[in-house]
Amino acid sequence: MEERARKHAALADPARLRMLDLLTFGDLSPTELREELGVPSNLLAHHLNVLEREGIITRGRSEGDGRRTYVKLVPDALLGLGSFAAAGARRVVFICSANSARSQLAEALWASVSDVPVDSAGTHPAVQVAPGAIAAAARHGFDLTGAVPRLVDDTIRDDDFIITVCDRAHEEYPTGTVHWSVPDPITLGTDAAFESAFTDLERRIHQLAPRILSVA
Repeated sequence: MEERARKHAALADPARLRMLDLLTFGDLSPTELREELGVPSNLLAHHLNVLEREGIITRGRSEGDGRRTYVKLVPDALLGLGSFAAAGARRVVFICSANSARSQLAEALWASVSDVPVDSAGTHPAVQVAPGAIAAAARHGFDLTGAVPRLVDDTIRDDDFIITVCDRAHEEYPTGTVHWSVPDPITLGTDAAFESAFTDLERRIHQLAPRILSVA
């Protein structure tokens, strides 16, 4: 009860509540948050410190531009705190750099829980889907053996709801996208790394999918 009260107190500010709404969709850099909120850097820093102190957010370094950090919600930090904003979409498209692991896993996961059409693509597509991603998908009942990496420019449409699942891809396509800062499992190449990416994507998709409504 006391922990919930502290979290409610931390969110009892319009700017921090707006930050929360934004972060329930995806991860944002401090610069992106400042632009969305229209607040000076020192005030944003104060808001971030309040939310971090109460265990609501965490910050991590970008795998792309190492000078950049991303702010993300701590998993399950908002349990019991209410519902959040929804959005409409004709199609969801997951983007990563190679379209060989994270975005392919996300596409398969999304299709299993949502009626909103889904696709995936890469800013620099690989020749094939990573064997580790195929194996991770198979362990959870998904078949990626026929999946082929595709180029973003050949895939996306103006009305797509875009989710980048790779820091490098987000830093190439930052405008109008939701971002999930999911570590690249190919870097380590272990089953555990691919499982970690799968679990992170699964959690995020199960939280977001009910809030993305299909539009004609």
